[in-house]
Amino acid sequence: MANTGNGFEPEITAFICIYCADMAADIAGALHIQYPANVKLVKMPCTGKTDAQYILDAFEHGADGVYVVGCPIGNCHHVRGNERARMRVKKTKKLLDEIGLGGERLAMYFVSGGMGETFAHAAEEMTERIRALGPSPLRELQGEPS
Repeated sequence: MANTGNGFEPEITAFICIYCADMAADIAGALHIQYPANVKLVKMPCTGKTDAQYILDAFEHGADGVYVVGCPIGNCHHVRGNERARMRVKKTKKLLDEIGLGGERLAMYFVSGGMGETFAHAAEEMTERIRALGPSPLRELQGEPS
């Protein structure tokens, strides 16, 4: 169910590590590389700390889409935190499919600190993906207008 042209602007939550992803967000800002304002950043000490419950809570609290941004594979400040995050995202995508929210509403990206443009592109990509999918099915269940 694509919602194009109806004014739907998705709410998106991005869990980002305080190292590479946060630095990439700062670089995007310093270089005046704009990305959608509908993306809410949640800083994590490491994406490996992004539990499936945090992702589910984001959806429950109104997110139409969620993504996780970590350090590149093999370059995690906490050794394998980004690999743990990747596995949790994969499992949570399956869970979202099982409960009817749709795993395509969740993604993971890997960026290094200097990749401000890539960081902004991830935000744009997720916004476009979720805009095409339409509002989260939870909005209707919670009585919110879509």
